[in-house]
Amino acid sequence: MDFHLRGGSPSSSSDDHRYPNNNSSLQPTNGHSSDPMHSWWESISKARSRIHLLSSILPPSSDDGGGGEGEDPLSSLADTDRPARSLLISSAAYTSISAALSSPSSGSGEDPLCHWLYDTYLSSDPDLRLVVLSYLPLISSIYLHRIHHPNSDNPLSLSGFEAVLLALYSSETKARNGKPVTISIPDLTQPSLYHTPRNPNKPSNPNPKPSKPLIGVVSLPLEPQMAVKSTKRACIVGVALDCYYKQISQMPIWSKFDFCKFAASWAGQDCPCTSDFDRKPEHFIEKNNGFENETNVGLDEIEYVADRVGSLDIEVHNYSSSEVGEDDVRIPLPWELLQPVLRILGHCLLGPLNADEVKDAASMAVRRLYARASHDLVPQAILATRSLIQLDRRAREAANAAAAMVVSSASGSNANTPSKAKKPEILLVSK
Repeated sequence: MDFHLRGGSPSSSSDDHRYPNNNSSLQPTNGHSSDPMHSWWESISKARSRIHLLSSILPPSSDDGGGGEGEDPLSSLADTDRPARSLLISSAAYTSISAALSSPSSGSGEDPLCHWLYDTYLSSDPDLRLVVLSYLPLISSIYLHRIHHPNSDNPLSLSGFEAVLLALYSSETKARNGKPVTISIPDLTQPSLYHTPRNPNKPSNPNPKPSKPLIGVVSLPLEPQMAVKSTKRACIVGVALDCYYKQISQMPIWSKFDFCKFAASWAGQDCPCTSDFDRKPEHFIEKNNGFENETNVGLDEIEYVADRVGSLDIEVHNYSSSEVGEDDVRIPLPWELLQPVLRILGHCLLGPLNADEVKDAASMAVRRLYARASHDLVPQAILATRSLIQLDRRAREAANAAAAMVVSSASGSNANTPSKAKKPEILLVSK
């Protein structure tokens, strides 16, 4: 499928190309929807054809055991009962596609893999859409890195990545139907969040006005976009990440782990602020509202504060510097982009079914984002990241306490003596 996109530099590619209308492509083209068996088989056939096409696009794998022509792992996925689901949970397929997306020549309008991702997301199969969403963290990371840290020697077009992002943005715009995303805020003046008093006190005003429900706007109505402009880039990527968050329970572990690593790299290099919540406040005294009658400040404390202020000044200077090091891939993080990032990290951090590797990576990403927000002085980002850090600490402390209790109970009982169930006591009452 042709993107109808023209190549250009990363800074100007967003304003040059045009994009076909996506609304008509989002409609399913199945003419036999009344027959469930035919629809099921057509879905299987479409998924198999998409997998075979993907196998022809990707470069041949170099992991063949005997050096001859081995069986393609992607082709074997097409022979399963649920080929789209098998492609989603295949780590070998994720490695191959990630390597192709990370190549220096990826992301252009002529990239066949971007064509495949675009056409696959516009299909009516929900499992195929999940496959495309699982690679959104990698696409967003590569796209934002090349936009904010372009290669001056050989600028590349990113219209292929932008086409995939616009496909997700267009589908979400159509789903919201021009309405904002809102939440209902409970009225804290009531004695309960879930009940109203049976005998409310009579107000002094004989004609009181009914209280209006408090509505909070999470996201403003979306406007259709035909190209990724520089002023709308953060909004488009943020909406695409919001689509990823809505299906995050279906995402594989490696996709969540990669997103946590990318979020940590977006925040910038490590900073001492990341460990602020890991140290106990030893210098605070809980007497007289936190202060002693006599306050003694030692020379070592003054030097400590001076060192921290000096390091903070250096870090702020580095943040505003135009020279970016090799390991520093910091990008601008406006709230419309940071908000869905924090939602995804919150799931990765507190989801009960997530692996420990995902939780640890999310914990590091949240701490780095807190340090970044502290330096940038973004109040809502500081509040959100601090809340996630405190929730993570409490969850880990509760898990450690439960594990210690299990160990102590196991060590307290004699392993050589089998435990016997006590017989119920029978009380004889004489009349």
